[in-house]
Amino acid sequence: MDILVVGSGVAGPAVAHFLTRQGHDVTVVERAPSLRSGGYKVDVRGAAATVLHRMGVYDQAKAADTGMRRITYVNRHGKGFAELPADLIMGRRDDDLEVMRGDLGRILHDAAGAAFVFGDAIAELHDGPDAVDVTFAGGRTGRYDLVVAADGLHSATRRLAFGEQPLAHLGGYISIFTMPNTLGIDHEEVMFSEPGRLTFAYARGPAEPMHVGMIFAGPAGHERRDGKRLVADAFAGGGWRTGEFLSAMEGADDFYFDSLSQVEAPRWSSGRVVLLGDAAHCPAPSSGQGTSLALVGAYVLADSLASHPVPEAFAAYEERMRPYVAKNMEFGRKMVKDMVPGGRLAIAFRNYGMRTLKFHPKKEQVIEKVLAPLREAANAVTL
Repeated sequence: MDILVVGSGVAGPAVAHFLTRQGHDVTVVERAPSLRSGGYKVDVRGAAATVLHRMGVYDQAKAADTGMRRITYVNRHGKGFAELPADLIMGRRDDDLEVMRGDLGRILHDAAGAAFVFGDAIAELHDGPDAVDVTFAGGRTGRYDLVVAADGLHSATRRLAFGEQPLAHLGGYISIFTMPNTLGIDHEEVMFSEPGRLTFAYARGPAEPMHVGMIFAGPAGHERRDGKRLVADAFAGGGWRTGEFLSAMEGADDFYFDSLSQVEAPRWSSGRVVLLGDAAHCPAPSSGQGTSLALVGAYVLADSLASHPVPEAFAAYEERMRPYVAKNMEFGRKMVKDMVPGGRLAIAFRNYGMRTLKFHPKKEQVIEKVLAPLREAANAVTL
């Protein structure tokens, strides 16, 4: 078949890899002018690590692991009150990788085996009984047997094929950008919480750029184009190095801002158009599970297309993925609650737990109990 994949993030190149391996002609179209190199670190857990093995790129991804060694919690004066080994707090295993999004994107792009077209997007599509006729923003046209929409949380392809799909707002917003590593941190993540807002910074070495994240509570309706103003307003008067970070944010050319929202699409296919990754089931940008869902979904969709004709393949893909997605959506909602700090009492309680954890005689068992829902969600699918 001639297949068009929209989006070159994680899900798009991954599904392109499996479909080209099956002998299909795959074109990946991406609105951005080139492969995106920015972004924060992303997690690949459980079944998703198995997908990387089956793609033959697991060793490359493991070699690109961030190698984070510790997480440090600081007060508003920058004084650390808890320092925990990253492997302990994250429960790291061989099936749990942490990779910079840009590094993983490059690995998947190079393994895709498909044709990539950058700087273009779908302007119109007409879904017929035998093919999808597509008009691109650049003016060219094409006819495809299938269109896979892997263009993220705010998927334009989803809107064209399914109409408006309201997002489920989870009560907050996230921003990420890079700046010089003025903290001199080395394979370390530093975190600071105040009521309704969380600031974190990470770097892979003292000479490496520092990635700064700022998360704050807020109602639905804020526009992404107002991101820098919204972050500046939300964090005005904040402690630690907040003022310094806000000044650096103004000049950042890789600034990312979005709502903490979930996609709850009632169906993932319409005719010969199918949704994949965040376009179908974003669990929330801060959940840590979006990348894993994208990789597993790419594998399951390609496997279903190898075993069934359309539209039965789409039905099989959705039937196999729905229980796995549901568990990870639930975990995503929990993660947002954890990452958008509550009042001072809740923060004090959490900080006390972090400060005393290293003295707990059964700290490994405590962490395993906390991580159990994540491990269950990460492996809630059979490949």
